[in-house]
Amino acid sequence: MQARAIEAAIIPFQGGDAAPDWLAALPVAAAIICLCGNDMTIEAFNSEYASASLDRAQEWMATKGAKRPGIYADVVSFMRSDRSSQSFDLHREGWLGPQYFTCSLGRLADRADGARRFLAIHIDRTSERMTEKNLRRELVSDSLTGLPNRTGFGEDIDACLADMDRLPVSQYAVLAIDLVRFSRINESLGAVAGDELIITVARRLKSSLRQGDILARLGGNEFGIFARLNNGLSDALQIVERLNSALAAPCRLSNLQLSIEAAIGCAISNPQECGPEDVDDILRQAQVAMKLAKKSGKLEIYRPGALRKARDRFDLESKLREALASGRLRMAYHPLIDLQSGSVTGFEALARWEDPERGEISPSEFIPVAEESGLIIPLGRWAMHEALQTLAQWDSKRGKPLPVGVNVNLSPIQMARDDVPAVVEEALRYSGIAGNRLTVELTESAIIADPDKARQVLTALKTQYVSVAMDDFGTGFSNLASLHRLPIDILKIDRSFVGEMLNDQDKCAIVEAILSLARSLKLRTTAEGIESPELCAALAQFGCDQGQGFHFAQPMPPKKAYEFWLSCNN
Repeated sequence: MQARAIEAAIIPFQGGDAAPDWLAALPVAAAIICLCGNDMTIEAFNSEYASASLDRAQEWMATKGAKRPGIYADVVSFMRSDRSSQSFDLHREGWLGPQYFTCSLGRLADRADGARRFLAIHIDRTSERMTEKNLRRELVSDSLTGLPNRTGFGEDIDACLADMDRLPVSQYAVLAIDLVRFSRINESLGAVAGDELIITVARRLKSSLRQGDILARLGGNEFGIFARLNNGLSDALQIVERLNSALAAPCRLSNLQLSIEAAIGCAISNPQECGPEDVDDILRQAQVAMKLAKKSGKLEIYRPGALRKARDRFDLESKLREALASGRLRMAYHPLIDLQSGSVTGFEALARWEDPERGEISPSEFIPVAEESGLIIPLGRWAMHEALQTLAQWDSKRGKPLPVGVNVNLSPIQMARDDVPAVVEEALRYSGIAGNRLTVELTESAIIADPDKARQVLTALKTQYVSVAMDDFGTGFSNLASLHRLPIDILKIDRSFVGEMLNDQDKCAIVEAILSLARSLKLRTTAEGIESPELCAALAQFGCDQGQGFHFAQPMPPKKAYEFWLSCNN
């Protein structure tokens, strides 16, 4: 109705006077508009104005007026005022698609009959707007799959949440999906095969969704799904079941048929309690659940507090990075005792960290964070240098080398990523300590992860006369073949067997079996977790070589460790 009213108020130009020379010379679309009473007419226009079909005055006024109510009234209000100029935007549907103009009205001298005259200039912005739209589309879309990217996903969720305020939907779910073996496929078959897999997975996921659900590629091998839930968790479980069914069939890549394994995490919320600023939090919650799903191998639903724990881990990582850079970590030394003579044969070097804000932080907290973040490499290097430097300082105090060695733990992550033999060689050279006074401790998982790499590293360490101890023996997946092939010198019996061996016949039998195995393979043994004289006596009777535990001493700083050695060996 408003558009028709505007059209009726405008009298189209039906010929009029010829365009003045100065108007014809203008390089942009321009016209002279007159207002006489309530009638608006086009007095003259140039060729550019006609080429753009703007000479139909009812179009450039009515079309915009229909999309932006009040523009006609604004223009007439300006024409009747004393202001010298007015600008506005014009959008209309042309023959080849939408057209965009920036329009300006400037006051001219009135006509003799009192009609007000204005110069209307229209600058075509269509190409600029279309370029902006294309750039915008690229910013919010994934170029490989055509799906929304992370930014576009967030905007789509915001739009859906705004619609859900008007719909009887109580909840929604955000699912994060990770392709578990994607990096291995990408490395083995190449980037083209990886892209083909991503496209295939995107097509299958999209085919399993309901109308109104949103699928996005969040980056790399990760996808996100937004879904309305009419029946709460049961709807989410049905969606996941459809997703798993869609991914169940093998995918053909480079003449190979490969199964698709996906880890799926889910976070559920409701639009009443979640504003636009909370969308990122919901997505992060789904990703936290997805990370848990990669470990558990099944769907994980986000649990309150999990995101806070994840943030705490990032905070801990940041603080650990600062502590390493500023030298705020320290070493504690746990004595190793000869169970036959009672003398101190060495110390196990253990990293300790006291944060100014959080206080003493357990190694069981910061070591996993260091391994996950890669900080375990600088941490491991620091521990190796620090332990050997401490041993060199003890030698200096004594005036001659002490008859003790030092054990340093080696993380599986450091073993896989770092040049461990070079690190050990450098630490031995800087400290002046002989290699036969250093023992490297590694867990069974470090060997199982990459047996060939483990054999290569341990063989290189043996050329430096460094001893190798297998820590926590009996708790992992070791077998006799690995013990036979690898250059291992010491088996450390895990405290879970030692601590209960006097009250549990099965654990006692396991300890005796490990000791018998070690003797057969000519390996030395160390028992962990000795906390009573009875345990110490029993292990000595069984033929265990060394022991450590709170029965002898707790881990102590370097000065007290040196004094402890003096008290036990003099």
